[in-house]
Amino acid sequence: MNGLGTPSGPVLACGEVRTCLLPTRKAVDERTAVRLLRLRADEPVRTSRRPNRHALSPDVLTGVDCRLPTATGAKVRAVGTVAAHAGLVEGRVLQSTAYFCAPATGPDRRRPWGYYLVRPGALVPVGGLPVKSVTEGFLTGHQGEQLDIGSIAESLLARISRRHDLLDHDAPLTTTDTSLRWTASPADDGEPATALFTELGPTLRIVELRLPRGTAPTAAATLCEDLALHDWLLTTVGDKLDGLPPGSENQAAAMKVLRPLVDHLLHLWMPQARLDRALSPPWEELERLPGFSRQWNTMAQRIRDQLALQNLVRGDAPAPS
Repeated sequence: MNGLGTPSGPVLACGEVRTCLLPTRKAVDERTAVRLLRLRADEPVRTSRRPNRHALSPDVLTGVDCRLPTATGAKVRAVGTVAAHAGLVEGRVLQSTAYFCAPATGPDRRRPWGYYLVRPGALVPVGGLPVKSVTEGFLTGHQGEQLDIGSIAESLLARISRRHDLLDHDAPLTTTDTSLRWTASPADDGEPATALFTELGPTLRIVELRLPRGTAPTAAATLCEDLALHDWLLTTVGDKLDGLPPGSENQAAAMKVLRPLVDHLLHLWMPQARLDRALSPPWEELERLPGFSRQWNTMAQRIRDQLALQNLVRGDAPAPS
């Protein structure tokens, strides 16, 4: 399908991103990353080294025939395939994303599977698509037998994490997985991209995007993966610092918390590393309020200050500024 809002393109894209620490003691190298993410024999894993190391699996498709979540309770049946892929950042943080796009209208009755298989990553409604109701219902969460796209993303995450032949399952720190559920619809002509970002509890975030017409659903997914990665970093480091022993009361316990953050996470902060320039405005909004990078820089400085304090207590040379 073409991009969002084009004459023959979808009017809505929806997805969910799961983010976690790869369960292994050391970050994996590029060769191991490729082996982990080789989900299909007919398509390669894409890798890049600039501005940071990143590996991306090919898409895998899951066929579905079910009701979509709706805010009004309307019964909207959709048939087609959900696309899912996984990404690995610096051999350390694993993400899985499941997503689909949907047109405004579809056939008034179900067609044979061949009709849907030539539209990979698209769910075609039987009849019309109430975009507003589906958007609100999807962000709120599925009920009963409605589409549960998060389970598709979680299944892919588990499939990769269970690779016992490549992973030692001895992570250097305990972390919590996070989920980011998103929708994307076309903005009015001439309007920039916008994002309404909301935290729903400790591990769930929802994002409602309005993107320039013609934006590919894959570009929307990439934007949300970037948001999910950096939100996970803020959440993980913030949780660790909240549990840090005060002052220098317990040096060993403090160092046990601080060292893994420095060794495995601090260098991962790199917003918009692979983002389409047209999709920068949502990040700019988040930098203003709540101030993602400002919060990150404050936490990073707190870690450096704590390390310097621990060095002084032990009588070591001051840590470099």
